[in-house]
Amino acid sequence: MRKITLLFVALITFQFTQAQSENSLVEKTLQNYMEGSSYAKLKMLKSAFADNATLYLTNKEGLFKIYSPSEYVDFFRNSEKGKFNGRDAKVLAIEVVKDIAMAKVEISGPERKWVYIDLFLLKKTNNSWKIISKTATRID
Repeated sequence: MRKITLLFVALITFQFTQAQSENSLVEKTLQNYMEGSSYAKLKMLKSAFADNATLYLTNKEGLFKIYSPSEYVDFFRNSEKGKFNGRDAKVLAIEVVKDIAMAKVEISGPERKWVYIDLFLLKKTNNSWKIISKTATRID
């Protein structure tokens, strides 16, 4: 009975450690998104997305629109690369299930007094996590 208990504890410990590792890898992808968009690091920002990702967003005119990663990255093209543009970002939640993940990120501009909540779906492919879908809403 003691061997079974030790084996069970070892298995649970391994699974917990594995889950923490995957959460860290998902967070790394989200950091690429957050830093890339906050500092106009376009390659970094684009690297967070799968090429065929779909972004479901409301445009400046208030219309619902679907964007590709390239179209989204273009939003930051005229910003000065490496200069902070006022977008503060923080990860609020990550949930990983095998090779898929959900994440919630808060993006805010304190000087402009706006706050967005971004929701992401991510997929692990070729040992790398990529954003496959994103949507956002303004909550201020």
